[in-house]
Amino acid sequence: MFVSMVQFPEIKAGKEEDFKAWFVWANSEFSKFPGFIRRSLLEPEQDGNYAAIIEMNSKEDFLRLHASPVHTEVAQKVAPLLAGSGSARFYRIVIK
Repeated sequence: MFVSMVQFPEIKAGKEEDFKAWFVWANSEFSKFPGFIRRSLLEPEQDGNYAAIIEMNSKEDFLRLHASPVHTEVAQKVAPLLAGSGSARFYRIVIK
């Protein structure tokens, strides 16, 4: 399994509910891709920003999704809600 962890930047003031609605919509779009397992939104318990975990069957599946027009649309729709850029790290599960 291939996993990506995304650290979102700060959400613009008053846009948190829009951000959460965007996340739900994006999940519905991404779930149509072969190899998609799950995408979860993580909310910080204290100070900090939202993060996400994306689980795919393989790195190849992830790269196909990431290179798709749908991914471009998803990124364009969230950009006005964010105060900056996020960062991502990539992992593969070796022990369950």
